[in-house]
Amino acid sequence: MPPAAVSLVVATCVFGVSVVAMYAARALPDSHFSADARDVIKLGMALIATLVALVLGLMIATAKGTYDSQNAVARKLSADVLLLDRTLAEYGPEAHHPRDLLRQGAELMLQRLWPEDGSAPVSLAPGEARVPMDRFLREVTSLSPRDGTQEFLKAQALRVTSDLAQARFDLYVQGSSELPSLFLAIVVIWLMILFAGYGLIAARNPTVLVILLAATLSVSGAVFLIQELAAPFGGVIRVSSASMRDAIAQLGG
Repeated sequence: MPPAAVSLVVATCVFGVSVVAMYAARALPDSHFSADARDVIKLGMALIATLVALVLGLMIATAKGTYDSQNAVARKLSADVLLLDRTLAEYGPEAHHPRDLLRQGAELMLQRLWPEDGSAPVSLAPGEARVPMDRFLREVTSLSPRDGTQEFLKAQALRVTSDLAQARFDLYVQGSSELPSLFLAIVVIWLMILFAGYGLIAARNPTVLVILLAATLSVSGAVFLIQELAAPFGGVIRVSSASMRDAIAQLGG
């Protein structure tokens, strides 16, 4: 289910139970809302609120870590492509064709990781540029250095090629992390209990309803952020393609 739909379901459940609890409180005897009873309700709500805050905060931090890690790998991928092209440019005209193959491979990676057609699926699998990159590696390996400088540049090109492949596999292996359904269900149950408690002791007026709605949207927004950040290439909040596009624009220069 898309993150926006999940967040909407969470908001509906949480806000709905708070409103139901608010009006159900009218049917309960006054003894249920004595000072001692209210103290117990508030203590229970404080405990659950602490649990929810800790869990949501931890999950947001974890999801943000996933996003930052993927973003760093994508930037390194772009830097390696550009460095490899510059190294081959310094090697000489013998490396002209490998540079063309490098551009083809980079454009294929860009197309699969950041498809221009929004309906096209994102592919983190490293095989989209395999054919041109295999040919690229063979041609770089077959280069015959004429002096020490070219020998050094060839060795550096092979090293950067290895780093490029490693970065691409890192991007694939790290992938994205989905929010476990059981975890989400437990958090939603906690939120429903918490907001039911708020509804029981809250005054029944439009101002309270607006505050409860704002709080509901805030926690459902946290769930949305967790899901979006945990899938850095597939949602609304995604890793930018700017670094790769800039690198490709400078290839062959």
